[in-house]
Amino acid sequence: MNKKQLLAMQKRNKARLTELRGRLEKNEVRAEDLETVQTEVQELADEAQAIADALANMDGGDGEDSGTGDGEDRDGTDGEGEGSGDEGATDSGEDDEERGQGEGEEEQRSGIPTEQRDGIMKKIGASLSTRGHKSTKTKEKELRSAFANFVVGKITESEARSLGVEVGNGSVTIPEVIASEIITYAQEENLLRKYGSRHKTKGDVKYPVLVKKADANVNKTERTTDIPETDIEFDEILLDPAEFDALATVTKKLLKMSGAPIEQIVIEELKKAYVRKETSYMFKGDDVGNENPGALAKKAVAYYESTPVDIAAAGYSQKLYSQLVKLKGQPVTEVLKKSMWIVNRAALTILEDMTDTTGRPLLHQAADGVGYKLLGHKIDFTDAADGADPTKPVFYFGDFKAFHIQDVIGAMELQKLVEKFSGTNKVGFQIYNILDGQLVYSPFEPAVYRYEVGTVEPV
Repeated sequence: MNKKQLLAMQKRNKARLTELRGRLEKNEVRAEDLETVQTEVQELADEAQAIADALANMDGGDGEDSGTGDGEDRDGTDGEGEGSGDEGATDSGEDDEERGQGEGEEEQRSGIPTEQRDGIMKKIGASLSTRGHKSTKTKEKELRSAFANFVVGKITESEARSLGVEVGNGSVTIPEVIASEIITYAQEENLLRKYGSRHKTKGDVKYPVLVKKADANVNKTERTTDIPETDIEFDEILLDPAEFDALATVTKKLLKMSGAPIEQIVIEELKKAYVRKETSYMFKGDDVGNENPGALAKKAVAYYESTPVDIAAAGYSQKLYSQLVKLKGQPVTEVLKKSMWIVNRAALTILEDMTDTTGRPLLHQAADGVGYKLLGHKIDFTDAADGADPTKPVFYFGDFKAFHIQDVIGAMELQKLVEKFSGTNKVGFQIYNILDGQLVYSPFEPAVYRYEVGTVEPV
């Protein structure tokens, strides 16, 4: 669709909104028609925003300004519509006293509550007044560009602030549009983010996760004694956010190349560096001095083979199949119904070559055509599930919603390091965030089990 067609659609849209506003002002809308008018106004408002976005993308960010001046003001009709939108807002402010005196009479005549009518009028006014406003996509594009340009030194702190980037003390808060992109990438790479429970909090506060189990009493005969106290197993786990940082370096030569997509280079490198560290913390948690006791590998209940399995020996398939069936039977029924598998690539490779006792492939295509199912439960794989030896198959089975992640809103920051890497003609970019991730479950109902093939119970 070309610009001329979009401007024509915008003109018709605003004409209809202006007409509806006039009917509301004159109390020509009956109470029984209110729902229909509300629906139409919402549809017209959505259409107005879509047209504005399309014009903004065509004009490189100034679509609404140039579109308004290009089409509507020339013929005068829509220019008047816009003006009357703004004037309507002003007039409504000036006429508040008169409206207040006649509200009861107007409601009696039209049958429409004043609050509902004013709400519709406000939405119409916002849809008509598009001059000088930028679409969400345009704002995000400008914010991304400003962030990237400040990071690589093309604009000053004051210029970055004027464009909406939070800068101070040598660091810059990563805009939400970019932070959410990093988190989205993390969800694809870090399966615990994808399947776990995420809690967004403000500030570096501890987030409590409670686990408990209580037993009730039953008595078939008439009670003659006091009700005995119910034993409760109660535990409180506090998610205590830790500081995360990751460092990526970019050569000065690359930064000086004007044709290079700087913002993509910076974001992609930081995504990878940050997500690798976050994933390691949640799956293994074995960084010296920064261990995570709630990491999946540490907190999942170990499953040991009842019959030794040697995947290098002939006939291992049925033995391993038997162990997987027994592993599936470990969680209690409440957990089993919500359980799934997470395995490493070594385990996936073996499973793809295995059959059950009837000769059918052990992995079955999922009903929705996406991925596989193992013994009736969804399966996903990641290299992060590797043990000390990545060639050994590792199976996790359970309810991964029990893995709780706390994200601190607005904590993700970026710091530019120039002097530190000046000797190698590089610039460092350090990403900083605060979060915690722990597997939490009741001692009565373990949520996740871990089975590494070939592992026997220690004496």
